Amino acid sequence: MPDAATLTRTLLSVRDLHGFYGESHVLHGVNFQVAEGEVVTLIGRNGVGKTTTLRAIMGLLDRQQGSIQVAGTELVGLRPDKIARVGIGYVPDDRGIFASLSVEENLMLPPVVKQGGLTVEEVYGLFPRLKERRKSQGTKLSGGEQQMLSIARILRTGANLLLLDEPTEGLAPVIVQQIGDIIRQLKAKGFTILLVEQNFHFASTLADRHYVMEDGKVVDMIPNDRLEAEAEKLARYLGV
Repeated sequence: MPDAATLTRTLLSVRDLHGFYGESHVLHGVNFQVAEGEVVTLIGRNGVGKTTTLRAIMGLLDRQQGSIQVAGTELVGLRPDKIARVGIGYVPDDRGIFASLSVEENLMLPPVVKQGGLTVEEVYGLFPRLKERRKSQGTKLSGGEQQMLSIARILRTGANLLLLDEPTEGLAPVIVQQIGDIIRQLKAKGFTILLVEQNFHFASTLADRHYVMEDGKVVDMIPNDRLEAEAEKLARYLGV
């Protein structure tokens, strides 16, 4: 588990989290913590509750119980718009950009929720391809460009905790590498990132720690520097 120094820097704390879609009980007492400046992944087979956990943090489930705290603020019971103002940026797996709007219009659409966000020029510095395409409509962007835009637009808002759901899904290897480079730069700038990612090789090049989920709960935590030693156990968890 995280050491004492890590725990004193905790930004996100999830305790005994239960989540429901209608009458379906899908999260069964999820527990984990993420420290300031960390990149942490939720890993596991499909359908174990990883995306649902991100949605729960954003208040997007039908019902949830337990505790989700960011910098000491309790999120359970808050509306999603109030949760965003705590400083959380959410990039869903469907990217959610507005196809009829240009890159720049998409970029400017989310409101600034707190101080400390990147300027438009700083965002374009991280995403030079988007600067080149700033007048292009969303419908004309490649999958990789759409993914970059979905990440870029939350950086203006002042969010310092980023929830990224499957950012490399369906992308070509060269784009996956670019997304990885961007995540490293964001970490270097002090962002805290909670990442759901099926591409475990990709995740292992970025993350400090990995929480393993099974059946709607966290069952293990593996530090990135222990991956080789834990390879056999990890293979059982992931079914690879």
